[in-house]
Amino acid sequence: MKKFPNIILAIFAFALSFLLSGLTNAQNLTQKSVEGNTDNLPVREYAISINELAVNRAGKEVMGMAINGSIPGPTLTFTEGEFAVIYVKNEMDEETSIHWHGLLLPNFYDGVPYLTTPPIAPGETQKYEFPLKQAGTYWYHSHTMLQEQSGVFGSIVIHPKEETLAYDKELVIILSDWTNEKPMNVLRFLKRGTEWYNWRKGTATPLNRVIARGAMGAQLNFWRQRMESADIADIYYPAFLVNGEQVQEYPNFKPGEKVRLRIINGAASTSFWMTFGGEEPTLVAADGLNVEPVKRNKTFIAIAETYDFIVSIPESGKMEFRATAQDGSGTASAFLGDGEVLAAEDVPRPDKIGMMMQIAKMDMRMGAPALKFNPKKDDPQKMMENWGMQMKGDKNPDNDMPGMNMAGNKEEVSQMDHSSMDMSDDKNSKMDPPSAPMAEMPGMENMDMFSEFNYNYLKSPEKTVYGKDVPVNEILLNLTGNMNRYIWSMNGIPLSETDKIKIKEGQITRITLNNLTMMHHPMHLHGHFFRVINESGDYSPLKHTVNVPPMQKVTIEFYGNEYGDWFFHCHILYHMMGGMARVVSYDTPEDPRMKPFPISKLIHETNRFYSWGMADVASHNTTVNLTTSNIRNQFNLSMEYGWNQNLEAEFSYEYYLYDYLRVFGGINVENTTRNSLDDMKTIAVAGIRWFTPYMFNVDLRIDNELRPRIGIGRSLMIFPKLSIFGYYEYQIDAGLVNGLEAGQNYKEEIVWSAGAQYMLSKNFSLMTSYDNRFGAGGGLSVMF
Repeated sequence: MKKFPNIILAIFAFALSFLLSGLTNAQNLTQKSVEGNTDNLPVREYAISINELAVNRAGKEVMGMAINGSIPGPTLTFTEGEFAVIYVKNEMDEETSIHWHGLLLPNFYDGVPYLTTPPIAPGETQKYEFPLKQAGTYWYHSHTMLQEQSGVFGSIVIHPKEETLAYDKELVIILSDWTNEKPMNVLRFLKRGTEWYNWRKGTATPLNRVIARGAMGAQLNFWRQRMESADIADIYYPAFLVNGEQVQEYPNFKPGEKVRLRIINGAASTSFWMTFGGEEPTLVAADGLNVEPVKRNKTFIAIAETYDFIVSIPESGKMEFRATAQDGSGTASAFLGDGEVLAAEDVPRPDKIGMMMQIAKMDMRMGAPALKFNPKKDDPQKMMENWGMQMKGDKNPDNDMPGMNMAGNKEEVSQMDHSSMDMSDDKNSKMDPPSAPMAEMPGMENMDMFSEFNYNYLKSPEKTVYGKDVPVNEILLNLTGNMNRYIWSMNGIPLSETDKIKIKEGQITRITLNNLTMMHHPMHLHGHFFRVINESGDYSPLKHTVNVPPMQKVTIEFYGNEYGDWFFHCHILYHMMGGMARVVSYDTPEDPRMKPFPISKLIHETNRFYSWGMADVASHNTTVNLTTSNIRNQFNLSMEYGWNQNLEAEFSYEYYLYDYLRVFGGINVENTTRNSLDDMKTIAVAGIRWFTPYMFNVDLRIDNELRPRIGIGRSLMIFPKLSIFGYYEYQIDAGLVNGLEAGQNYKEEIVWSAGAQYMLSKNFSLMTSYDNRFGAGGGLSVMF
């Protein structure tokens, strides 16, 4: 009889444990990943090695990085419930890493060097081991610098214990983009801000085309907001690839067979439109998890997302699967079956000038700062009010978000119960439905260019909503960027200047991602699945990566049941490296295995110095400009020498107060007598440099002789490849330090120049100019 109460307690404890463990499907998917007893799990082992090799993917042999000698790397195939053991050997002469994208695993094996996992040093082998608690299509890639762009990525397939979908065969398709340039040179080129990439892929908007379309008013609106045009993609790629080739043939699929296509976007910075020939395909899974099947041909796949489709091989002919780059700059295709081609639907190239004209009709304030004056004063609510859509009559009704408390840089918010909110019809919140097409929002009737970019077609087969009594943390993250300097951030704060986002265990974290840029941002949260709130309401889909379209909001939420620090970042590789990343932290003790690998190394990678230069060698003068810059600091060296023996050189240091304003100081050397180098003068200078609305560069300074000077310059692309430029400088000397000649009240000096430049290639241009010091001439401009 004494044992009876213990039995009752045991039964009660078991029942309570069962109820809590089955609270929701979403909570099950984010259960804490612990390194527990795995003795009874079947083990599946793989050994992969990362090495450098010469490859030709776009008409030129260059050095790439491969996994087991191939790009992409091999598909790692598992069955749900197995225990994965993967040995990764580094055969390169630099550090590397592997992140298991979308897998729920122990924090230490997530693969972000210096945050969760040690980097893999040259010659070393690292062992990853974790249980597989999920099924679906996933992938793996390097998380070290820009190695993913060079080829360090591959696919993962985890078959379920019991298959619920009917198909005969399957095929993994991993999409990627390829550049023949070194990725670090690509990023360095983006940092200097030029239009070459846009011109090279045919997406530039020179003035002659703007005028021909009657869009000058729209262009002025963009210039006023310090933007050249509507941005879609940053980089020119000579090739887009399907499983490592521009075209793939799979003739062994037989007529009538149903094939599951497991499609992964492993590109570094390209999102794609997917279209199919033949019968309309059925979408059955997103980011590895099953969704309610839906017939769908044209589908947008953002970077790092995965989608599974079931297609039928035609009775006659072969069907085309086509991936079209979002900006229309290229395609890649795979053909399934044999015979005549059943072509996939063409996706027209976006009309950038048309987009600019539509945006100009709206009350939209663009150009939110990517770099704030005071990063410690984080007020995302105010930023949302001041930038983006400006609603008439009410500055922005979206901003009335109950319970929001965004003070400080912790992004902590008061607890509140939003679990009962019907986010699909927005009855209980003044926030707009996060995934509603912009054309359906008040005042947005003329803007439908982003209306296709939502997730309303995705519905979970099971409820994902959380319990009504679970407390909620609200977090607002404005996505911000600066194309001119190529800095990307959240709430105007890049990774190097921000705190961790604190997550409270046992609570729902609801994040509103408010995109204040003109580019898409695929946001990926490591180690978690989150609900993407859409029209499916309680059945909103679970994903690990979510695309946030330009000037739109998307709301995600997840249950906090993990430990450690996890990376949250834009999966456009160059945006992540530009600072659009945060660390999501459960504020748990640091893994002692990570003590030799400080997180400061990871943060430094997003705040590196990049150097570039330009030289104009002409018949009348030579000009050289050298720059070294990181997020806040910049060093400049410039020199102008005229063949008529006029010389001016200057070294300066600049500090960016925010995106468009910096203070500087330096040393200037110039000849005091025209046409003679016999008398050189060195002076100290200080002042401010300002990038103004309408995109003028202004230099306001004073020297140690108390002579003020103003300089203003601008360049403008008027035809494809042809730009004009001009510069005007005025200095006045009132004799405050050095006396003036008798009868003089002041002395003035005016310098001006104007010219034109015609691009021959990425690094070379023809140029001609007139300078009032050097005269007229022409020559070659070199960028390096």
